[in-house]
Amino acid sequence: MHTLNLGILAHVDAGKTSLTERLLHTAGIIDELGRVDDGNTQTDSLALERRRGITIKSAVVSFAIDDVIVNLIDTPGHPDFIAEVERVLSVLDGAVLVISAVEGVQAQTRVLMRTLRRLRIPTLVFVNKADRAGARYGQVLRDIAEKLTPDVVAMGPAVTGLGTRDAHCPPYAPDDHRLTGRLTELLTEHDDALLAAYVEGGETIAPARLHQELAVRTGRAAVHPVYFGSAATGAGIAALTSGIKELLPAAQGDPDGPVSATVFKVDRGPAGESLAYVRMFSGTVRTRDRLPFGQGPAAAGEGKVTGIDVFAHGSATRSASAGPGRIAKLRGLPGIRIGDAVGVARKAAEHHFAPPTLESVVVPAPPASRGELHLALARLAEQDPLINLRQDDIRKEVSVSLYGEVQKEVIEATLAEEFGIDVTFRETTTICLERPSGTGAAFEIIDKDGNPFLATVGLRVDPAPAGSGVHYRLGVELGSMPYSLMRAVEETVHETLGQGLYGWQVTDCTVTMTHSGYWPRQSHAHGTFDKSMSSTAGDFRNLTPLVLMAALRRAGTTVYEPMHRFRLELPADALGPLLPVLAHLTAAPGPPSVDGARCVLEGEIPAARVHELQQRLPSLTGGEGVLESAFASHRAVIGSLPRRSRTDRDPLNRKEYLLHTALRGPGPSGD
Repeated sequence: MHTLNLGILAHVDAGKTSLTERLLHTAGIIDELGRVDDGNTQTDSLALERRRGITIKSAVVSFAIDDVIVNLIDTPGHPDFIAEVERVLSVLDGAVLVISAVEGVQAQTRVLMRTLRRLRIPTLVFVNKADRAGARYGQVLRDIAEKLTPDVVAMGPAVTGLGTRDAHCPPYAPDDHRLTGRLTELLTEHDDALLAAYVEGGETIAPARLHQELAVRTGRAAVHPVYFGSAATGAGIAALTSGIKELLPAAQGDPDGPVSATVFKVDRGPAGESLAYVRMFSGTVRTRDRLPFGQGPAAAGEGKVTGIDVFAHGSATRSASAGPGRIAKLRGLPGIRIGDAVGVARKAAEHHFAPPTLESVVVPAPPASRGELHLALARLAEQDPLINLRQDDIRKEVSVSLYGEVQKEVIEATLAEEFGIDVTFRETTTICLERPSGTGAAFEIIDKDGNPFLATVGLRVDPAPAGSGVHYRLGVELGSMPYSLMRAVEETVHETLGQGLYGWQVTDCTVTMTHSGYWPRQSHAHGTFDKSMSSTAGDFRNLTPLVLMAALRRAGTTVYEPMHRFRLELPADALGPLLPVLAHLTAAPGPPSVDGARCVLEGEIPAARVHELQQRLPSLTGGEGVLESAFASHRAVIGSLPRRSRTDRDPLNRKEYLLHTALRGPGPSGD
């Protein structure tokens, strides 16, 4: 038996979950099809998912196609839950991208296909809802080729009965000249040897070889077969199932190699224990094995596996072991988090989508439940690392990062249903970032010029390329101070850059330590440690923010806001009234493309103004405007610079900072 870990991805409402139900029904796993609208599907198990009719959390089910075990992962389609999709991508062997035959290629479809192609994940395209009124065949194929990738091939002729319940999606026969002709054209573009055989031989390439080459190219994510059908009626499902088995590559891995797995989901068991969903890449995990886990080169924890579930015949079943290619639920690894490597780390975790660009303050009712709220949000953050918590101890508030308003509603409902905490949210605001505008340096010498801390620290801040993050370097000898003091400076640098001159996260810079110095450990005659005469890590943790922010002030920072790439389809006569509105929203449209009575306009708009554009579009276009938008980049803020309230002791204000920093004699208390 071979294993294939398959992701189902799509824009919201394209029919991912319905397709999952149909595949399970076809494989004999379920006797009756569930319906999203009825809240009785296999993968939407959360009460909130059933009530709202959307997928919020990824879910795993399993079925067999002959000798292939398919672990099928149904992912959310709504862009507010793109973080769930992000985590699934790292464990897939292949994917099915679902597109509606009625709506065609949509905004999220483009984002997903770009990512699948960039990661070279073998992908089949399934055009669903061929039975719905308004379904299209030729136009959708053209849209796929123009908007997603030209490297596609339709695996069947035009649908008969398109747009009706009698829609029929026959597959091409292997020797059908329409299929062999398109395959020859497409595959010879990718294979010089095949092209040479075709040109020199002067004859058509055998259908069997074309199909073999199609499997090779699909497995390399160079070609994407397209199937039409209907999850509701079952039309076209047999052809798609054959494509999944024959064209997508099975999982690989050495069962006797070192254990290497990735955590892509964490649930809680009945007793509150962590249940880690892992994709096994190599080795074999067995009950009672002790395994390291964590992120980065150094494992953060270790635990003994107390239970293993693997997916088979539709659900998870208890097993004594899990080998390469399998998806398993592991018990007994406390503190494990999404993104952790189990055993040998494959590589550092990658982010394929933009981080959240919105945030909002969560307000508990009554206010006395703030402590319970923070614990509950921390629990949610374990299951969704991109729910970034920002604690403001000064104002006694906590903020969460968001992708959109729907995510806010889901968090509110989850807190009420699972934790019994009623909350409201304040107005959603945009998360900006700061980048150094130039180079700045500062230092403070121990016991000089009003430095109250027993530490010498000098730092230089230099700008770095966009997207490079923060890098810390030593410009002093590593042995010039004890390692614990060096580490205290480095850790504090990263913490302090969480709030720049305007309160936003500072990124894309290099921080170099230019000065260092300390007072060695001093003791009284009777051997008692004298804190007042000895440098501690606390001195360096307290001094570093003052030095770093002084250097950053000299460097200056530029505030950048998140920008969305937008595409507008609208009546041509609505373009005139729309352009002043886009200017008011500080959007940057490109030249319009006019085709008769229709117009397409593309450009960029601040993420904070997308919602307003969505609200105004119907009245500006007579209800005929269609807007697609997705995160594109960050742009320097135009006009007044937004500030974010600080949650630290404000090292930009030396007097206030020192008043709020506990001192001990001429220096601070130790750590």
